[in-house]
Amino acid sequence: MSKLIGVLNILHTMFFFSLLSSLLFLTSSLRFLPSNPWLVGMGLNTILLGVAWISPKKLLTPAGYIHAWVLGVLLWGTLGWQGFLVVMFYFLVGSAVTKVGMAQKEAEGIAEKRSGARGPENVWGSALTGSLCALGIGLINFGIFPIPNSPLPIPYSQFPTPHSLLLLGFVASFSTKLSDTCASEVGKAYGKSTYLITTLQPVPRGTEGAVSLEGTLAGVLASIVIACVAWGLGLINLLGVLWCITAAFVATNLESVIGATLQSKYSWLTNEVVNILNTLIGASTAMLFALIWSAAMP
Repeated sequence: MSKLIGVLNILHTMFFFSLLSSLLFLTSSLRFLPSNPWLVGMGLNTILLGVAWISPKKLLTPAGYIHAWVLGVLLWGTLGWQGFLVVMFYFLVGSAVTKVGMAQKEAEGIAEKRSGARGPENVWGSALTGSLCALGIGLINFGIFPIPNSPLPIPYSQFPTPHSLLLLGFVASFSTKLSDTCASEVGKAYGKSTYLITTLQPVPRGTEGAVSLEGTLAGVLASIVIACVAWGLGLINLLGVLWCITAAFVATNLESVIGATLQSKYSWLTNEVVNILNTLIGASTAMLFALIWSAAMP
């Protein structure tokens, strides 16, 4: 039985990377189309939705697929194929890592509900901050939100533009969320010793606010990888990669503090709300780092 499970895990991993490679090829090819990006986004996301709907591996609930379609169209229309790819990378890696050690996590009662299948609340809990950044970029690109050119005390050229700041916030939000997902899921599956972040007292795996060395390292690695993907796609520069990694680390640990101190006290502070706060902290921290660095430059 263990050999069969091992074979199934290998096949699932091969399927995941083949799907990711296909998406990379498809989206990089579609960028050459001169069509309206919103129409391309609708067509592409409809095709992907159809493929996912008939796939035996259900990564989303039926309602989750609809909301993911809306998110995908928004991203393609505002950020093009590059922004779309960053989110697809997050989604596929995040879904794959959620499946790691699923049988064990389900037996211990610490697995994600629905065996990791995402619903609408998960889609927007993870992507609301990034979507707002993308929408802001769209408003700037369409001239709906004009950017003033008035002089600043320090030359404006030394500061990141609103467009680049929002791009950084977009990438940082998904770097933060992937870091949080990987830290949580790897920690629950492989964490040898887990500690409550506020007291450093040993606690069972899966406890809100618990951290582990294995989970922390996985989270840092995940933020590095997705930030480098965004850099390779031209969304941020190398300094932006550093800001994303640092912001993801800060936000992920603050999210653990929130989980350890506040989440059990307030019924409205659900996991989805905490995810929104987590990505908002990550995006804001990265943008703040960029502004402080620019202001400090001679």
